[in-house]
Amino acid sequence: MTDTKGNEKSAANAMWGGRFSAGPAEIMEKINASIDFDKRLYAQDIQGSKAHAEMLAKQGIISSEDAAQILKGLDQIKGEIEAGTFTFSRALEDIHMNVEARLREIIGDPAGRLHTARSRNDQVITDVRLWLRDAVDGIDTRLAALQNALITQAEQHADVVMPGYTHLQTAQPVTWGHHMLAYAEMVGRDRGRLADCRKRMNECPLGSAALAGTSFPIDRFATAKALGFDRPMANSMDGVSARDFIMEFLAAASIMAVHLSRLAEEIVIWASDRFRFVELTDAFTTGSSIMPQKRNPDAAELVRAKPGRIIGSLVSILTVMKGLPMTFAKDMQEDKEPLFDAVENLILAIEASAGMVADMKPRPDVLRAALSAGFPTATDLADWLVRVLGMPFRNAHHVTGSIVALAEKKGVDIAELSLEELQSVESAITQDIYSVLSPEASIQSRTSFGGTAPGNVRAAAAEARKRFAV
Repeated sequence: MTDTKGNEKSAANAMWGGRFSAGPAEIMEKINASIDFDKRLYAQDIQGSKAHAEMLAKQGIISSEDAAQILKGLDQIKGEIEAGTFTFSRALEDIHMNVEARLREIIGDPAGRLHTARSRNDQVITDVRLWLRDAVDGIDTRLAALQNALITQAEQHADVVMPGYTHLQTAQPVTWGHHMLAYAEMVGRDRGRLADCRKRMNECPLGSAALAGTSFPIDRFATAKALGFDRPMANSMDGVSARDFIMEFLAAASIMAVHLSRLAEEIVIWASDRFRFVELTDAFTTGSSIMPQKRNPDAAELVRAKPGRIIGSLVSILTVMKGLPMTFAKDMQEDKEPLFDAVENLILAIEASAGMVADMKPRPDVLRAALSAGFPTATDLADWLVRVLGMPFRNAHHVTGSIVALAEKKGVDIAELSLEELQSVESAITQDIYSVLSPEASIQSRTSFGGTAPGNVRAAAAEARKRFAV
């Protein structure tokens, strides 16, 4: 790379050929350049260029000697970038021109043949598809680790009873393991959305050129195969202009971030002094600069905040693309920073979530004690009235509500009412009613498919490991 600004501008002009005779305004250079963020695509850019050069040589479009020099030069450039010795130039705008200019310095004129039968339009979107495909694979691996942590919690605490909530009000007894498996299922759907997204993005735009294809006898199927794509994209205009794969990924990422945020919110609640349902170690908490007694669940709080950035990235891309006609416009340069930011923050959130789930320890005594309030076995009482007395459920619901009101008035749980007190509301109630009024009896009875009974939880955990391959 040249060092002086004037020479850099001259190099940039040379890229455009004879159409331009003067350099851009300073602000134009600043707004137009993308190298500050798209340099992270260097490996994919070089990977795509190597596949393109090999195809050009095989098709007889360039000589095998030129192709060999190009491949050797590209390998050298990759080594320089990874060693930190490569000088990136904003005047050269983007990763493509930076690589091509350096290649020309290394091998001379043969470097100019590399861009035959392609455009930066198909080059950049090929790079992004390659980069995002790798990112999706990495995200899936991390999600699998989170699922493993959740299923492990379920296996270890399948019998631990706790309140299940609706409206954050005590509803019915559930097990800790059942609660953990609920999140494992959510993560499973997140992984499914990623897999669907990956399948649709795995088509190769390379060879679409600027928008119309090329008159050179290229083999797009060969480059697609060399780069691990399932097939080349079928329409060259669509090839250079499609960004829906980014939108689809960011939509899936946004749903994923919301799931992670819901889990994080529960951890914040569970770790609070009011609940004390779980313990978190020093690994995922912080202290206070002024209050020495504090242990704050900051990792969970930060995960809870990440959807703001990730959903924002989705909205950003949707807004950029919503008014663009076919095919390529410079607006599309704005697709990368939100995507890169979303991926980076999603990975952080997943890894932090997996760490917290593995780190947290439920407090069985506290969880059991929490079931002493809120009449969590009221539904079991209503079910008993239906099952044993043959009462219509709506009638049973009314009777149970009256019993709850009586218990509330006396300041006791339903199970602490005497038989006479229960019979004062419904005379047909017998001593057998007490067999269903403990939280333990309640969870043991929930044996329907997908229910919270400990046996169900153990079976579901084993099945989840098999189904999700974790």
